[in-house]
Amino acid sequence: MESVHPHARRRLLARLADARAVDLVVVGGGATGLGCALDAAARGHSVLLVEARDFAAGTSSRSTKLIHGGVRYLAQGRIGLVREALRERGRLLRNAPALVHPLRFVVPARNLAERLLLRLGLGAYDALAGRDGLGGCTLLDAAGLHAALPGLREEGLGGGVAFRDAQFDDAGLALALARTASAHGALLLNHCAAHELVVEDGRLRGVVVREAEGGQAHHVAARAVINATGVWGDTLRRRADPAARALLRPSQGVHLVVDADCLPGSDALLVPRTPDGRVLFMIPWCGKVLIGTTDTPRADTPAEPEPLAGEVDELLAAAARWLRRPPAREAVRSVFVGLRPLLGEDGGDGASSRLSREHRVEVSAQGLVSVLGGKWTTYRAMAEQAVDAAEVVGGLARRASPTASLALDCGVCAGEAGEADLPGAPPGLPPGVLPGAAAVRRALREDFALSVEDVLARRSRALFLDAAAAAAVAPAVADLLAAELGWSAQRRAAELATFRALAARYGTRSRTTASSPPSG
Repeated sequence: MESVHPHARRRLLARLADARAVDLVVVGGGATGLGCALDAAARGHSVLLVEARDFAAGTSSRSTKLIHGGVRYLAQGRIGLVREALRERGRLLRNAPALVHPLRFVVPARNLAERLLLRLGLGAYDALAGRDGLGGCTLLDAAGLHAALPGLREEGLGGGVAFRDAQFDDAGLALALARTASAHGALLLNHCAAHELVVEDGRLRGVVVREAEGGQAHHVAARAVINATGVWGDTLRRRADPAARALLRPSQGVHLVVDADCLPGSDALLVPRTPDGRVLFMIPWCGKVLIGTTDTPRADTPAEPEPLAGEVDELLAAAARWLRRPPAREAVRSVFVGLRPLLGEDGGDGASSRLSREHRVEVSAQGLVSVLGGKWTTYRAMAEQAVDAAEVVGGLARRASPTASLALDCGVCAGEAGEADLPGAPPGLPPGVLPGAAAVRRALREDFALSVEDVLARRSRALFLDAAAAAAVAPAVADLLAAELGWSAQRRAAELATFRALAARYGTRSRTTASSPPSG
């Protein structure tokens, strides 16, 4: 695999300049796009993937950090979706064990009847997993509930049910896909945009890509192009066909990261239905607790979505209904927002929480293969179907996908990232919140990082775990990047200012809220 040390980045760009024609171009470097690149490269096709920002910079690094079948979708009767997701969960636990691991969830209940009903539903959920099940579910009495979640309010509760699902590092898994695809020969370029789709005689023949650093454009012919741009999928579809009807209805999920003392222990809390019909999670994550998630429709798709008016307060109030020591606003270390590409055609109505997390592979009249909808858990199945379609569109040799049992290169995991020795680091942070200098250099040399944000948001999760701490070490990270990448003093100052502004938005989101998005 080629790294992105400055000399390696030049080699990658040289490969791009030489790549006059490839079998397949993938547009989009999130979970689905990276999955498509790996699937196609592992089949033996030549692949170019381009991502305008960084790998997983959008939705794919802003999830609730769960690989799961979706308990609420079982309640909605979407058995096929749940069964497929549970099968993919099992594959990820086997193929990326350093990044995906079982996590026990506890669902509180008011009385024995409610416990038995939960046991029935969660038992069916585990049964759908078949041999990929994680150990069934357990009835908890009041004492068992308190032992599992000692921070929980006990008033009105008579026990609960415990079951297992899986947790993961979303940005880490995206990088594992990138490493593995690169090792199979795919050319992957972050900070390199699909500037233009080349349509000749009504058929899509390739793309013009533009690299962010130097701005140079490259025309690459392709036998097939896959649109894996997630929540922005309709935008690219309309670049191929301006008359294309929108098929996505974006929804956003807001997540708060707080100190772990509000919910001590290693178990997660799941409330399947809040008074407004949403799901509430409180999940241990990297020495913190992740509280989420809202599910709010929005008509726009900004690169950096922010909470809508009242969403942070709603989550804090929801947490306060369940916790004996609920977090106050000043305990919120970071707030991040992810957009979800839900399927729902123009003119649809109803709550986004009822829209499907299923996916669709569409082939346009021009030959653009678009992967729409879906979720992290099913990225591999989505990619397999998209590459199957691309083989037909491009007249490529039909080959079976090997990815169901393909081990992923998980690299160095967060817990092994070394000492957090960067100047400016606040004292008393849990291990793994901030990277060390060696981890920063590794991110640049081996893991495609090219900016302060790349390092502190996705090669480490500092921005998501503690925005103020990330801002505190940003000057030291900028110094390392400047030395490694040959930045001028002006470039270093600009990069640092950009990241500090971003970190301030993640941090101050806990104290202020954005207005509602435009409606059209």
